[in-house]
Amino acid sequence: MVGVRRAIRMAGKDRNARGLDREAIRSLLPYLWPKGERGMRTRVVVALVFLVLAKIATVYTPLFFGNAVDALSPTAEAAANLAIAVPVGLILAYGLSRVLAQAFAQLRDAVFARVAQQAIRRAALNVFRHLHALSLRFHMERQTGGLSRIIERGVKSIESMLSFMLFNVLPTLLEILLVAGILWTLFDFWFAAITMASVVGYIAFTMIVTEWRLKFRRQMNESDQDANTKAIDSLLNFETVKYFGNEDHEASRFDRAMGRYEKAAVRSTESLALLNIGQGVLIAVGLTLIMLMAANRIQSGTMTVGDFVAVNTYLIQLYQPLNFFGFVYRTVKQALVDMHAMFDLLNVAPDVTDRPGATPLRVEGGRIEFRDVHFGYDPRRPILKGVSFTVEPGRSLAIVGPTGAGKSTISRLLFRFYDAGQGAILVDGQDIRDVEQKSLRAAIGIVPQDTVLFNDTIYYNIDYGRPGAGREAIVEAARLARIEDFIAALPDGFDTVVGERGLKLSGGEKQRVAIARTLLKDPPIMMFDEATSALDTHTERAIQGNLDEVSQGRTTLMIAHRLSTVINADEIIVLKDGEVVERGRHDALLDRNGEYAALWRRQQETDTDDIAEERRAARRAALAE
Repeated sequence: MVGVRRAIRMAGKDRNARGLDREAIRSLLPYLWPKGERGMRTRVVVALVFLVLAKIATVYTPLFFGNAVDALSPTAEAAANLAIAVPVGLILAYGLSRVLAQAFAQLRDAVFARVAQQAIRRAALNVFRHLHALSLRFHMERQTGGLSRIIERGVKSIESMLSFMLFNVLPTLLEILLVAGILWTLFDFWFAAITMASVVGYIAFTMIVTEWRLKFRRQMNESDQDANTKAIDSLLNFETVKYFGNEDHEASRFDRAMGRYEKAAVRSTESLALLNIGQGVLIAVGLTLIMLMAANRIQSGTMTVGDFVAVNTYLIQLYQPLNFFGFVYRTVKQALVDMHAMFDLLNVAPDVTDRPGATPLRVEGGRIEFRDVHFGYDPRRPILKGVSFTVEPGRSLAIVGPTGAGKSTISRLLFRFYDAGQGAILVDGQDIRDVEQKSLRAAIGIVPQDTVLFNDTIYYNIDYGRPGAGREAIVEAARLARIEDFIAALPDGFDTVVGERGLKLSGGEKQRVAIARTLLKDPPIMMFDEATSALDTHTERAIQGNLDEVSQGRTTLMIAHRLSTVINADEIIVLKDGEVVERGRHDALLDRNGEYAALWRRQQETDTDDIAEERRAARRAALAE
């Protein structure tokens, strides 16, 4: 009974695997037969014609070879001139058939190359675009190393699939059918039957053993993906590893993953040896039987030596590609798995999408309104509990409160990285769920708390705010962000590469580049999410003046931890536990002596200590000089 249940489970897994294989192939077909592109479809047809011609030339080659052997046989008693002329013609035909077989195969590859490479590029581009279209929730939960491995293997698998499936498996099957037909026609049924039986047995044995071996390959891939994820995660957090002296810990984690890979790789190699031995036995048995039959026919006079040579050549010609069938089958199966994993990403639906008929946002002044907004990243843990506020066009609103109050969540909701669970968010009276996300985000500029830069030049990172804005506009944005002196002091100036995630710059320098990038975007709505949190007091005050200047005439939303940056805001709201507990201007909130006043007093004490420490550090530096 247990064996029956196990068999049923295995059959179910096989059906599921076959279903996934078919799904992967269906996902690939539109790239190979692109809709509306007659030129590409013509290339596919021409490549298939060359494929058939190559195989026809291939199967004729042994016939010419065998006939040439018979023509050179000493039993032929013909005139001297004829005995010389006939073999020369057959040998020339043999050579020409070999040349044509190779030429047609190369022409097939050359014609199909553009189709294959375009399919690879388009598939990779579609996945890349889709990943950027997915919601923030997906990217918050993903593992960068594992995801990059899926895409890398998926792209390579398309090339492997095309190379082996179209130009190895299918041509070999076509050649087997042609050879079986020729053997049956020229000799008799048993030659064709034994050839087909040995080939089918070989293929069946290879498929069964390869299917068994695939589990080791999957274990290798999983371990490789796990090791790669750990390695990238560790290297991205290089400084943290150093801070805590955890190099050995990270090496141990990586080694455990590689140890699992090593174990699976050894078992894969051992099972490959078993596969190769079995394949060799099947080939030898089939070849021996055919040769014995041919030898008997020669003795009985029904076959010639040339026929014997032709049959032998056919079988060797067939078995040569079959020698690689295990590798090809395994590669194709793995390619299908990798393709399915990559195409499966396309089936991940974004949490936030444009509604049918969504229109571009019409910005008339930039009025922002939150109406009784409720939200939680996890339904069991609400973050915002009925938040309501309005920012009139050209005015500024500051949101303050303790850590975890939900301040940064408001910026993510305004950008529509998430949709509110209840309530509505409006810009100029338009519910942001009814407008195109691209137009909404184009209208808002943000300087985030956690500034991440691209591993490129300072110029590129500022230009990212409005690609192609021109050097003059970029220099002006740098000036407004008070970073032009720093850039001028660098040996490479604007061409300085900032390193991965901007690690070559200090926190304050990264923040100022981010400010310049947002200023270059020149949006009607500005948002500063702890925009000066990484700056020292002196630099903060200098930049704050510029932020106030560039915010003039724009609707501005400031999310702040340092209350000194929001004292000039037209309105301040205080969040606590996801609710607005106070609102008003700076002076009025201090007079109320509530939550805001308590926050202000605590920060004043901290700022006084920080200023005193800065002055002591400056005195020490002066004395050292």
